[in-house]
Amino acid sequence: MARIKLSFENTEGHTLAGLLETPPEHVQTLSYALFAHCFTCGKDIAAASRISRALAARGIAVLRFDFTGLGNSDGDFANTNFTSNVQDLIAAARALEQHAQAPALLIGHSLGGAAVLVAAQQLACVQAVVTIAAPATPGHVQHLFSGARDELERTGEAELKLGQRQFRVRRQFLDDLRQYGDPEHIRRLKRALLIFHSPTDEIVSIEEAAMIYQAALHPKSFISLAGADHLLSRKEDSEYVAETLVAWAGRYLSTLGTETDAAADSAPALEQGEVLITERDRHFLRGLHTRNHQLLADEPKAAGGSDLGPSPYDLLLMALGACTSMTIRMYAEHKRLALDDIEVRLRHERVHAADCDADCDETATKTGKIERIRRHIELKGDLSDAQRARLLAIADRCPVHRTLQAHPHIITAAGSLADKPPGGEA
Repeated sequence: MARIKLSFENTEGHTLAGLLETPPEHVQTLSYALFAHCFTCGKDIAAASRISRALAARGIAVLRFDFTGLGNSDGDFANTNFTSNVQDLIAAARALEQHAQAPALLIGHSLGGAAVLVAAQQLACVQAVVTIAAPATPGHVQHLFSGARDELERTGEAELKLGQRQFRVRRQFLDDLRQYGDPEHIRRLKRALLIFHSPTDEIVSIEEAAMIYQAALHPKSFISLAGADHLLSRKEDSEYVAETLVAWAGRYLSTLGTETDAAADSAPALEQGEVLITERDRHFLRGLHTRNHQLLADEPKAAGGSDLGPSPYDLLLMALGACTSMTIRMYAEHKRLALDDIEVRLRHERVHAADCDADCDETATKTGKIERIRRHIELKGDLSDAQRARLLAIADRCPVHRTLQAHPHIITAAGSLADKPPGGEA
């Protein structure tokens, strides 16, 4: 994974410092995002850096930067306000477009979340917006000025202590906040919106998330960060945000689907029962195509993959499990059994033949290792012991089960999917 320093000028001529997190070489860059940090924080705060790295590992490059007067960016914080933060975001989006590609996704943490809700409406390139622990309006931060309000009104500026740092602010900051006191502008967002918020956030109440959700039009989604604090101090909380964010963004960012769509468009027409596997990167990520569906396969991170999809063995077990469940359900419906629900859990193992139990294939040699799949089926409902036993027996009639036990002959040949063997037989 590469980190590229990216500096750019804002509308006031100040140089702002940014850092572009890009995917590792074996992961294709699917889209670009812009991350706005929390009030008086910086681009290197743990939540921003962790989420950016996690998104880059999953194919979304992320630019995070320091707002004017913060971190490594030039300018005087005292001369900034919420409006200037929005302008900084727009300048960052344009810089990202010039360097690589315009951001399709805006992500904002805390006050940065309120800023992206405004900035998105001025950026035609943005397709989706994500807020994390964000207030509905920037006016939420006015309470931070309560101790300095008298001095601000009297002299026009004051020292404000936030956390362990001192900041000089001017009255124009408060005056600017009053322009954004109504969340009505969120209704004009016209972008897909995802809201992350912890119900135990002590800095920005969960009611703020409710206000954002109520003000926004669909498509909109909410994900609870139960147990997380405002700054997402725990690494696992940041990882969870990144993982669910990528899954959500795949539905709303056209750039995430471009590669899959292009492969499907350029692929030969698939007949019913045929599948096509395409490369999505030069490592383990693969596109899986049927006549009407597409999904991804990958390997877990421990095996050197990016974990963007199930592994081949996961898919094998899923096929067997799905077929098992369908077969049981069809029989139960035919016999009008009181079967409420079916859960099938499977695990693939390689065991020494000498340790193989009575359920192993009798023809298996007692030397070397044997492939074994353990299948546990939970049948829920008012069923007799005899009915349960019968349903378990029916599971073995699953067509995929029978195919696996029949030791199918696999023929490998060169050529495209359109090349058919004589007579249409393999």
